[in-house]
Amino acid sequence: MASYYLAVDIGASSGRHILGHLEDGKMILEEIYRFENGMDKKDGKLLWNTEHLFTEIVNGMKVCKKLEKIPYSMSIDTWAVDYVLLDEHDNVLGDTYGYRDGRTEGMDKEVYKIIPEKELYQRTRIQKQIFNTIYQLMAVKVQEPKLLEKTKTFLMLPDYFQFLLTGNKVSEYTNATSTQLVSPMDKQWDMGLIEKLGYPKDIFLPLNIPGTEVGDLKKEIYEEVGFNCKVVLCASHDTASAVMAMPLESDSGLYISSGTWSLMGTELKQADCSEESRQGNFTNEGGYDYRFRYLKNIMGLWMIQSVRHELKDVYSFAQLCDLAEGCKEFPSRVDVNDSVFLAPENMTEAIKDYCHKTEQPVPETTGEIATVIYQSLAQCYGKTVEEIEQNTKDKYDCIYIIGGGSNAAYLNQLTANATKKTVYAGPGEATAIGNMMAQMIQGKELENLAEARKCIFNSFGIKKYEPQNL
Repeated sequence: MASYYLAVDIGASSGRHILGHLEDGKMILEEIYRFENGMDKKDGKLLWNTEHLFTEIVNGMKVCKKLEKIPYSMSIDTWAVDYVLLDEHDNVLGDTYGYRDGRTEGMDKEVYKIIPEKELYQRTRIQKQIFNTIYQLMAVKVQEPKLLEKTKTFLMLPDYFQFLLTGNKVSEYTNATSTQLVSPMDKQWDMGLIEKLGYPKDIFLPLNIPGTEVGDLKKEIYEEVGFNCKVVLCASHDTASAVMAMPLESDSGLYISSGTWSLMGTELKQADCSEESRQGNFTNEGGYDYRFRYLKNIMGLWMIQSVRHELKDVYSFAQLCDLAEGCKEFPSRVDVNDSVFLAPENMTEAIKDYCHKTEQPVPETTGEIATVIYQSLAQCYGKTVEEIEQNTKDKYDCIYIIGGGSNAAYLNQLTANATKKTVYAGPGEATAIGNMMAQMIQGKELENLAEARKCIFNSFGIKKYEPQNL
């Protein structure tokens, strides 16, 4: 009988439960449950419905029992930076904000009154993004100070859901690094920084590495789902899990974790805190085995996802790629990282307005809008490759595109052309696979990260794109 592992992978727009096991040295995946997610607009705020998400986590677990495929262990990953504050009775305090909420506007200036931006980067080596947890907590301190006074425990969202499953509060390292409050030297919370900012130190729990056992399911949970299993920490920042699934044949390469966001970078053994990296807004997020994910956040497929929703989802992403290719001569480009594209009321109008303001031809058709997005993304990837090679003083032969965006053949070819690199695309379910890899290493089915990556390369169809002579 195979040992099954359950990866619960929750993204900003949907979540999925995927069972995995090894068979003849290959990883076999089975998606057993999927559910919708999204930020709710309430009283002008953008909030996560954590009760709904936890209900769906449990609902998906029940399917394991129906299939009679009981997992040896399970783990949960989500997006980064968002969190809950718990009171002394473990109740959630206040609202659970989504990272696109506007409450952090101006909070960077409040933080820099206490610690200058340059010094903050030297200390944490994390890129500035206005939604980083450091700025979210400053918003709480400035706008709702009584909440911090009542707080007993700070938990990132995957840690919170795993607490609800087990009754044990355990904080995971990779996701914690996205807060901009962790020391890259000792791999724990930077208590000096936290104290300096006026956040209560005792609410932060010690950080644990992926593979740490959280505990068994609580009695009421295993009675509800019909089985018991271990809950294990994966690299609970979804990008950290996705990067684990990079099907490397050597020990170095560039990657794009392609989804709602495009996270583009490489793995380093030591964090890069150069001024060039700070100016270029590169981050050094924690990865599996204490590797550093040296990367840049790029807006990613959020733009095309938004346009698709504005068109009432009448087009598939493959159809949008085809329409874009039909309009590939359309010349306009946008800066995909411009803040106007972070959470506009209407993405299509935001793109048109940007082109108008920059005195470029304004796209009118769906194909023209799509080609502006895809071509602009590829252009940004090309520029980012140049920056990475310049900053790391290294040359890379290829780029691994992992995650859902690896299925966008048109964008993959544009990326090969723009970067002049061979592109390997796949696996698509990289985050869930990385989640499972950490569990399988913990369960001693795979020896280490290198062996696990070889398994991934041999298990999934990886497509190759060569740069075209244009």
